[in-house]
Amino acid sequence: MNTISIGDAPYTFVFLHGLFGQGRNWTTIAKKLLPFSSLLIDLPNHGRSEWSDHFSYEDMADSVASLLSSLDQPVCLVGHSMGGRVAMMTALTHPDSISRLVVEDTSPVDLSMSEFAVYAAAMSLIDPAELTSRTQARRLLAESVPDQRILGFLLQNLQPDEHGHWHWILNLPLLARDMDRIGIWPQIHTQYDRPVLWITGANSDRTSAADLSAMKALFPLTRQLRVKSAGHWVHADAPDVFADALRAFVQS
Repeated sequence: MNTISIGDAPYTFVFLHGLFGQGRNWTTIAKKLLPFSSLLIDLPNHGRSEWSDHFSYEDMADSVASLLSSLDQPVCLVGHSMGGRVAMMTALTHPDSISRLVVEDTSPVDLSMSEFAVYAAAMSLIDPAELTSRTQARRLLAESVPDQRILGFLLQNLQPDEHGHWHWILNLPLLARDMDRIGIWPQIHTQYDRPVLWITGANSDRTSAADLSAMKALFPLTRQLRVKSAGHWVHADAPDVFADALRAFVQS
């Protein structure tokens, strides 16, 4: 998997992005955490990492665990949304590679992916070969995605090659096809018995108070931080609060 380092090894934090994201989305938080060092991962089918022919949280967790094993020390694994689900699966199936776990605005329950399916469908309607500029793509995508922040987030996946030809850098056909699978939490009955910080946004519709029982069932040492005035992307809505929480968590 493709990675970006902020600071020097050994790493304290390893970050996993959400659906349609990239490791570099964590750059602001990682810089705020210095002198703690961080490793930012492009998950499979995203960014500059390898593509696969199916979506599997178990396989993604195995890939993350393999990378963590090369670091020679347990880390604090941090994951947002889909990346949070990968992080949870990694902790449950490969607990010895992780000293602490941070899960941002997701939980081990089945989720509706209808909103993200709309994004994937809108992105799929754009033929990169016909594009002459990112502005043109923005105009086309804005018809289905009016939120300017989400629009910009999605368009980071549209990049020119060395010849100036545009292409999607994520495996859009696979992610669109397996969208329902992305929302399903796999059946697993083990527990992770190390500290877990569950950070949720007070304005988010992706988590609820009822999810705490699901978290506690698999992660009994979970403690929740509910961030006011933050939505699903807590680390973007309240970066200082998020970074301070991570720093305090690893020092506690």
